[in-house]
Amino acid sequence: MKQRPFGSTGKFVSEIGLGSWQLGNEENWGSMTESEGINIVDKALELGCNFFDTAPNYALGKSEEILGKALRGKRDKVIISSKFGHQDNGEINFDPNEIEKSVDKSLKRLQTDYLDSILLHNPPFQYLNGNMQHFEELENLKKEGKIAAYGASVDTSEEMFEVIEKTNSQVIEVMFNIFHQDTAKAFKAAHDKKIALIIKVPLDSGWLSGKYHAESTFTDIRSRWSRDIIHRRAVMLEEVNNIVEPNQSLAISALQFILAHPEVSTVIPGAKNIRQLEGNISAAQGTMDLKTVEKLKAMWENHLKDNGLPW
Repeated sequence: MKQRPFGSTGKFVSEIGLGSWQLGNEENWGSMTESEGINIVDKALELGCNFFDTAPNYALGKSEEILGKALRGKRDKVIISSKFGHQDNGEINFDPNEIEKSVDKSLKRLQTDYLDSILLHNPPFQYLNGNMQHFEELENLKKEGKIAAYGASVDTSEEMFEVIEKTNSQVIEVMFNIFHQDTAKAFKAAHDKKIALIIKVPLDSGWLSGKYHAESTFTDIRSRWSRDIIHRRAVMLEEVNNIVEPNQSLAISALQFILAHPEVSTVIPGAKNIRQLEGNISAAQGTMDLKTVEKLKAMWENHLKDNGLPW
């Protein structure tokens, strides 16, 4: 597993990290027991993954608890990033006076005394400028040693530019994949400020795994997609399949497209089982050729730039 700089922090992260939303999650994407979650983390470590992304609301705290148990005694070998705003009781609260309390609870669940990074978890846009108390609180926690870096998890280039230009953030987590390329407009600006980029939703909530089609139905959080949106995704998937390498899985191609952007620090697909984990991590063993990358960029420019697919 190759590693990349984690922005200006002096740390290095595996190109493929583990998005831990599914750890212990019993409501969406199938259920996962604690032992299954620990096994996935153990296997990720064995395969060279050292970056783990989580949040208090992932499985209502269970994700952090599983990571804490799995990473016990291995803390010096891993990079852990968590979030603030979506709480362990399922509520959303961005009160800056609650940040330290939330971090302390995360530290307890993760069985550690510091977080490598903490991110505002998709906050309202007005909270992303450097004048808000949130970033003052985060800076204080950094000085105390409870966090080593901070930033925000966002979805758009507009939000990225706000964080880049108006805060001292060292980390941004952002949605970016073959179907959602708007955020790449801010990659250079982030790189110029040595801000680490964590890429979330790399497989478009599983669609870029290639498992779904125009007649697919969903009963989990993806049930928000209308039949029209599902049909459009199926049409665009055909476009992608006509471009990428036909002899490897679509998921691997989707991850390699992201890693073809040198500004990216790490990409964090989730995994429901060991087989998915191994497939995701295998993407780091190869690269996507520049010609294919440019074709996928052109596809987005021509078909999705001005008529994007809602997440």
